[in-house]
Amino acid sequence: MTTVAFTPGTEARFAVARHVADAVLFEGYVLYPYRASAAKNRLRWQFGVLVPPSWSAVAEEHDLQRTECLMEPRTGAELAVEVRFLRAQRRTVEELREDGTYAPTDELRLADRVLVPWDEGVEERVTLAVPVAELRGDGAVLPFTRPAADEVEKVTDDGRVLGRLVRRRDEISGTLRISSAELDGPYRVERLSVTVENTSTWTAERDTDRHAALPYSLVAAHALLRLDGGSFLSMTDPPEWAKGAVAACRNLHTWPVLAGEPGRDDLMLSSPIILEDHPAIAPESPGALYDATEIDEILALRTAALTDEEKREARGTDARAAAVIELADTMPPEVLERLHGAVRSLQSVTGTPKPAGNILEPETPWWDPGGDTGVDPGNDHVLVDGRAVRAGSRVVLRPRLRHTDAQDLFLDGRSALVEAVLHDVDGGVHIAVTVEDDPGADIRREQGRFLYFQPDEVETLEDR
Repeated sequence: MTTVAFTPGTEARFAVARHVADAVLFEGYVLYPYRASAAKNRLRWQFGVLVPPSWSAVAEEHDLQRTECLMEPRTGAELAVEVRFLRAQRRTVEELREDGTYAPTDELRLADRVLVPWDEGVEERVTLAVPVAELRGDGAVLPFTRPAADEVEKVTDDGRVLGRLVRRRDEISGTLRISSAELDGPYRVERLSVTVENTSTWTAERDTDRHAALPYSLVAAHALLRLDGGSFLSMTDPPEWAKGAVAACRNLHTWPVLAGEPGRDDLMLSSPIILEDHPAIAPESPGALYDATEIDEILALRTAALTDEEKREARGTDARAAAVIELADTMPPEVLERLHGAVRSLQSVTGTPKPAGNILEPETPWWDPGGDTGVDPGNDHVLVDGRAVRAGSRVVLRPRLRHTDAQDLFLDGRSALVEAVLHDVDGGVHIAVTVEDDPGADIRREQGRFLYFQPDEVETLEDR
């Protein structure tokens, strides 16, 4: 068997899932501040690394991953599999000497970037399409090899050759094994097994370290599966009748989830990162930032705040890192504002009344601060030790352990100015304050970022 091209229908379905699969492929690829010199970018490739067998034997890393999931194929159905991984391409930097020869160097400084040695990630795919009927028994086996290769790129600045980049990829090999077995019971269900194994013949010597093994590894390995007729069962939330069969599935170093649009079950993503069914990239996300557990707004702001010299090094670290710098530097204000959080569970409850099942949407919000005269945070008061406390009152803070956290305890005994008295929908009363002698009090007041205490956590203070 050889790697195959998919039909247009299968390719279109895989394209739906690749958006999330790309995030898996590059998770942790390069971390903020996106420079090779950063300590956290010197130990890379954390997820889904399948190392050569010789390294697996001496290190606590794995040379294979195995996926088992349940499917209900129709008669004549075909299974398409796409295994994706990164291949570490080792890039070294050489400078041009006066005698016309090249010599290794730690960096080449250009006007817009600083080039340094770095391991780049080259995407690889192994594809296979096979009738489900042929997977029973021994199933299908697809060995694959990616040959060694060298590339040289001249480095110029203002038309003058300064040096070159030398890229080397070492030979790697692996095997994809797929099989299925029908399960006993009233339902026509099959257990599908997909194993991806690194079979590279590279040998680990006594003084070998992980850095030496990475060019022979399958990095961020994961698989996309598609049935052109039939469906997969959720491994996270299976139907009651299938829970026993799901529990019997054996997944090693990977976890399969339904992929693509909610409501469809012809796609499965088997990932080394645990995901929920039908994972999706947030629509507000402006582009790939690569940083593990990324928070787009914080990363974009901090990246934009890097110094010019730091940005030059990031641009020279990797083309993908350079793209992140460009993204942060050119992000329009309206895009950045969109990153400031989204609540997806809320739905509109305003507008002209209209039937929505048995529910009528109200003409006004559930609470309008401008129209509710019974609530006025700026003028409301609460009694503390028989005295009225309202906006403008001065109090002494006495935080209670049952209400607060350790940080608030540092405020014990500090005087504060009451900014508002607020009542919540459960009848509770909260006193919003700014701490006196806090140099940031004006900013907190302007932004409405107050500290909140309950009435039994303050003592009244006579005005001076």
